[in-house]
Amino acid sequence: MTDQVAADFLPDELPANPMEIVGQWLDDARNARNQPNPNAMTLATQDTDGTLSARIVLCKRFDAEAGTIDFFTNYRSRKSRALTAHNQVALVFHWDHQGRQVRIQGKAAALDATSNDTYFATRPRLSQMGAWASDQSEPIESRAALLKQFDKRNAAHGDREIPRPEHWGGYRITAEYCELWVEGSGRVHDRARFLRSIDSEPVTPWRGQRLQP
Repeated sequence: MTDQVAADFLPDELPANPMEIVGQWLDDARNARNQPNPNAMTLATQDTDGTLSARIVLCKRFDAEAGTIDFFTNYRSRKSRALTAHNQVALVFHWDHQGRQVRIQGKAAALDATSNDTYFATRPRLSQMGAWASDQSEPIESRAALLKQFDKRNAAHGDREIPRPEHWGGYRITAEYCELWVEGSGRVHDRARFLRSIDSEPVTPWRGQRLQP
């Protein structure tokens, strides 16, 4: 059978650190410029009552060596309440144009104020204003009311520098499970999973195993 794939297969000898491949795939997706948000990822969490919830967030920092991924949000949002109750999460990157997918499971922890301030300062001014405008996940009667709230809350800033709201910041996910998937013809995909313990000191090395598709 002749393989026709959108991306190269995984190497016969699986890498010692799968996150290095994830980082390369993320760079490839950015460089391809064929989707508006190549750093988009699905984040799945568990609410306080056990209900599962998933949404798209953006990966803002990726550290292959440490195996960590950062994203930012409102600390009063539904996802933040879920992370306070259950810090275990699942992530999915899907780059359809490249025929690649990554599944990650791990634990999330809130970033410190200095890290949050540093990142907030890099955001476009309009995005900084949006962090003040929205009570994320809370009901509001109309879009007109939301826009009125936006204008009212940001009028006080004038042309001055906009500070980070205390209720806005990031989370760092430390991966303990990583699964790499590459599309193959006839649905004979290439797939491998990697596991490590992040609760031990030091963190254990990754252990990889190829899987049938």
